[in-house]
Amino acid sequence: MSDISPAALRGAVDLSSLRNRPQPPASGEAPAAPGGGAVSDVVLDVTDASFGEVLELSRTVPVVVDLWAEWCGPCKQLSPIIEKVTREQQGRVVLAKVDVDANPQIAQAFRAQSIPMVIALIAGQPVPMFTGAVPEEQVREVFARLLEVAAQNGVTGSVTPGEGGTAEPQEAPLPPLHAEAYQAIEDGDYARAIAAYEKALAENPRDEDAKAGLGQVRLLHRVQGLDLQKTREAAAAAPRDVQAQLAVADLDLAGGHVEDAFARLLDLFAELPAGERTPVRERLVEMFDLVGSADPRVAAARTRLASLLF
Repeated sequence: MSDISPAALRGAVDLSSLRNRPQPPASGEAPAAPGGGAVSDVVLDVTDASFGEVLELSRTVPVVVDLWAEWCGPCKQLSPIIEKVTREQQGRVVLAKVDVDANPQIAQAFRAQSIPMVIALIAGQPVPMFTGAVPEEQVREVFARLLEVAAQNGVTGSVTPGEGGTAEPQEAPLPPLHAEAYQAIEDGDYARAIAAYEKALAENPRDEDAKAGLGQVRLLHRVQGLDLQKTREAAAAAPRDVQAQLAVADLDLAGGHVEDAFARLLDLFAELPAGERTPVRERLVEMFDLVGSADPRVAAARTRLASLLF
């Protein structure tokens, strides 16, 4: 999976042309994704005309967009897997299937160079998932990470299809410490958010949402107030200064430049004496958790780190 963060494609993908398009309803039928978050099913066939409603739905529940075509063999392998895993989420994820031949405007908006291409929408923002056919195990890992990122961004609702083909969004209440952390993040008080997540983990070390949230907010706290130009100049002037290089790597990761962040720290790790490597290794491991083990860039970086350790 690519950089699964709502900032990953922001600015690179313009979905504004797909918002609020009128959708002519079929006579006597409910639309596939009516306004207000109701859906006929957790798996939807979406068109250029109805895509604006899917964007709005993504403010309540994460939406996975599957770009496919009838002639595409890998699509026929991947699409049933995505649909199966979506239904297993019991309404916490909605799947929007898009035939790129019939809906060229959506394909153009996502700059689809090849298919199958799978993107998620969280609060109206696109995040990359994967391109090409991938095994079911990897699909499950990516979906799990998607739900973590959605929760970190306050998208924690679900849908339950009911009679008449409609589904009403149901907001899942946040645990108190998670709610406290979210409020602190909104207030810009990252230290308070960190304390809330740390307390949640102390109470339940298996709280994966708290673990993921803690990693994200620690990164936000570290880059808060950093001047990009000055930070880069300081790192360039002192290539073996651990704190200077960590700061630039944090800015790279926060800006979606995952490979640059990994390469900088791995190069630094290789140059440092054994006694000075620990902070760099710990930051790399933290970054691996943030990006997600399913991302091939993490696998490559882990392999290089292991080769440097032994």
